[in-house]
Amino acid sequence: MRKKYKNKFIKFVISLVLIASGLLYFGLNYVPKSLYEMQTMKSGEVESYYVNQWCTPSFGQKEFRLWDATRVDCLTKEYAVEFDFAKKWAESIGQALYYAKMTGKKPAVVLILTDITDMKYVKRIERLDNNIQVFLIKAF
Repeated sequence: MRKKYKNKFIKFVISLVLIASGLLYFGLNYVPKSLYEMQTMKSGEVESYYVNQWCTPSFGQKEFRLWDATRVDCLTKEYAVEFDFAKKWAESIGQALYYAKMTGKKPAVVLILTDITDMKYVKRIERLDNNIQVFLIKAF
């Protein structure tokens, strides 16, 4: 009789651990859609395709060249914007901060999400809390 209850207890504990780990995973990776502007675009394209679709002449200047021969992907009235695929989130932040400093604009990144799991990279930027504007392109 004791063995029967012991097996049920073990199954119950395992279930609780699995539920708790699932909640923790989604809690750490959840990013509310209201925080970010998200657009949906065609998947499987190169980065320049998204720059061309997003940074129209009425919105900003594409490939703005700085004095040191670096190029801002899109320079708007308010932002120096860097485009990159989500996996390169850290690189995009560094470039956006540099371009913002060089132009006197606010830093912004456009992350191109190619998979639902890419939201973890958005969460990493959110944890930095350094006033970088984040725009998202869903391309999956």
